Amino acid sequence: MKFIKTTEQDSRHQDLEMKDSLELVRGINEEDQGVAMAVKKILPAIAEFIDAVVDRMKQGGRLFYIGAGTSGRLGILDASECPPTFGVSDDKIIGLIAGGDQAIRKAVENAEDDTQQAIRDLEKYGLNDMDSVLGIAASGTTPYVVEGIKSCTDRKLLTGAITCNENSPLALSATHAMVAVVGPEFITGSSRMKAGTAQKMILNMISTSIMIQLGHVKGNKMVDMQLSNDKLVDRGTKMIMEATGVSYDKAHELLLEYGSVRLAIDHIGIC
Repeated sequence: MKFIKTTEQDSRHQDLEMKDSLELVRGINEEDQGVAMAVKKILPAIAEFIDAVVDRMKQGGRLFYIGAGTSGRLGILDASECPPTFGVSDDKIIGLIAGGDQAIRKAVENAEDDTQQAIRDLEKYGLNDMDSVLGIAASGTTPYVVEGIKSCTDRKLLTGAITCNENSPLALSATHAMVAVVGPEFITGSSRMKAGTAQKMILNMISTSIMIQLGHVKGNKMVDMQLSNDKLVDRGTKMIMEATGVSYDKAHELLLEYGSVRLAIDHIGIC
């Protein structure tokens, strides 16, 4: 099939500068409603990638995200939320962005065009056979991401791609392609919008499902979350109360003593 950049095609929404705020947000919302359906169509591909990654992570592998611009920032956001949410170390899921950490806040000129930098960035972490690398690029053509995934695939690593254009170079370079075709953007080519939303949804599915299958959720509770503020301590206390029937004060005492919801519940179970 022919590669067509649907993310770059002209939007049916025209003369935006002539519209008032309500007309603008209605148009954006109308476009956004199709994103979830685009992701729904590729759920089997997402699940297949998750299963393959979990198998490797159980053997000591890690998951890397590589991206540029919005896609890179979304990967870093998802990776950075795993330690506090699931209590895992920050070397389980690692987000890398073209241009390095400075590119998280500000665009780094030409960083995404470097075809060799992604593999150099990855090699700093000492890649092993059980590692998996997921490339994120709305267009599916970003050189930093495409060449990084090609290099990892050539090394027989598990590779994945999240993109929004069918038959893109990125999708064809990965062992697992997840292509959510969201169509033209409200502002032509502004893939931080629908494409970015689709990428965030897929990343949520991937990291959350992996963490559940690695045992960091019990029922539907974040029993391994880091107790990094009063809100989370209160939430953890209530989880212990719900699971065991002890009073709030007792649950709070045990949570502070054992440092995690899981350990506190296990202690009460033993007692």
